Amino acid sequence: MGTFHQGKSQLHGITVVVDTTGPEVFVGRCDDEDAEAVILLDADVHREGDEGRSKDEYLVRAAQFGVWKKHDRLVIPRAQVASIRPLADVAAT
Repeated sequence: MGTFHQGKSQLHGITVVVDTTGPEVFVGRCDDEDAEAVILLDADVHREGDEGRSKDEYLVRAAQFGVWKKHDRLVIPRAQVASIRPLADVAAT
């Protein structure tokens, strides 16, 4: 049985965390990724210290309760990406 989304990355359709080399972390549904960028759909962005939360605190809350979509589509340049992983891999405390 083949995939319905041939040519997309393995994370296509999965809610992921894209941590950056800067103060931002993004959570959204991965549309695709390549050497140039990561494309997220229905995404939220958190900046270190927003609402008194660190990036890690924000991610724990996101893993527990999900996120509110603030952007329909975001393109994050690969040069800014420190890591990408499924949100489900974030341990909720």
